[in-house]
Amino acid sequence: MDMKTNQKRLHDIEISVLDLAPVLSGKTPADSFRNSLDLAQHVEQWGFKRYWLAEHHNMEGIASSATSVLIGYIAGGTSTIRVGSGGVMLPNHAPLVVAEQFGTLESLYPGRIDLGLGRAPGTDQMTAMALRRHLKGSDSEFPKNVQELLHYFSSKSNRKSYVRAIPGEGLNVPIWLLGSSTYSAQLAALLGLPFAFASHFAPTHIFDALKIYRDRFQPSENLKEPYALACVNVIAADTDEEAKRLATSLYQFFLGVTRGTSKPLQPPVESMDGMWNEFEKEAVRHQVYYTFVGSKKTVKEELQEFLDKTQVDELMVVSHIYDHSARLRSYEILSEIWNEKTED
Repeated sequence: MDMKTNQKRLHDIEISVLDLAPVLSGKTPADSFRNSLDLAQHVEQWGFKRYWLAEHHNMEGIASSATSVLIGYIAGGTSTIRVGSGGVMLPNHAPLVVAEQFGTLESLYPGRIDLGLGRAPGTDQMTAMALRRHLKGSDSEFPKNVQELLHYFSSKSNRKSYVRAIPGEGLNVPIWLLGSSTYSAQLAALLGLPFAFASHFAPTHIFDALKIYRDRFQPSENLKEPYALACVNVIAADTDEEAKRLATSLYQFFLGVTRGTSKPLQPPVESMDGMWNEFEKEAVRHQVYYTFVGSKKTVKEELQEFLDKTQVDELMVVSHIYDHSARLRSYEILSEIWNEKTED
């Protein structure tokens, strides 16, 4: 019997984009924002489902710190693609402020805004202190803060409350929980929310998290059945060799993460030999385990294998590619994979 008979094919699921608004070496954040909008406009035409931006702070190579502002910029320059956060790091913000910001975005761009929530600070501990003013209880209060945020959007449970989110109350802003472990998977299942796993940098717990989420899912007003998304790195090019060369920018980025240094995204190099030691190489390779590099044929086969193993409902792709035209081409290749008919 063919074990894949009842399994999903790539064209059966949605494909989306995660953007960190990378700052390129020799360029500015303003250049990053223009590139992000151009990418969003292209992937909208190519049929991608959503375009998410990720909150990070105090990182020289990432410009998506004011995430809600950037979401408005991207949504204002597009017309149909869903735009949202992947995610907003809730411990850094008062839930009421987040409800008001995303209520405003949903009012401006109705039916197009997603709110993905993360539990991590999206930065180092000293910067987290500067953001939050204190760290006591921030992470442990995450479930309570998520529920508070849900109440602000609910016209049923919050209309008679003294504190209300205007705009926000009564608006349909889908809330997602993001995770890199099993913690948020359990909470998403309990609250009946869609779940997104960050396998693009944290591959270890993906299967445990997906199983827990699906097994423990409780239907809610927001979602009747579990809906799981996985984010992966993809570097696609016209040849395997070119894709491997482009991928060295990704490896340099994560090498900086491993070393605890921050710098703009670097141009590709012909070889990483001499740039990292064996320990660093292994650490980077582990972080980017779910990275798919190659030509259309190679990437298609590897992504299908990933889908066979995870059976996720949606794939989200992040591509740390230095050259903007090459980054566009990588996503264009993905659109070609998704739009071509596959014989099962």
